[in-house]
Amino acid sequence: MEQTPPELASDIIGKGVVMSGGTSMLKNFDKLMTQVTGVPCHVAEDALLCVVRGTGVALENIELYKRSISKK
Repeated sequence: MEQTPPELASDIIGKGVVMSGGTSMLKNFDKLMTQVTGVPCHVAEDALLCVVRGTGVALENIELYKRSISKK
């Protein structure tokens, strides 16, 4: 959070973060992360597949999203 722009940090603190993937689905993991970080943490709807679906949307609309994709 130290390197996060202030306007984004205030959104994160106010609205929290959405976690995805299998680990996010561990029982009470969202509560633990909220307790450890002090930031509200929520599990994404369909946490196992939401990242791959989002990636598919980005690839289908590559011209729209290409400025957001970093090349490393």
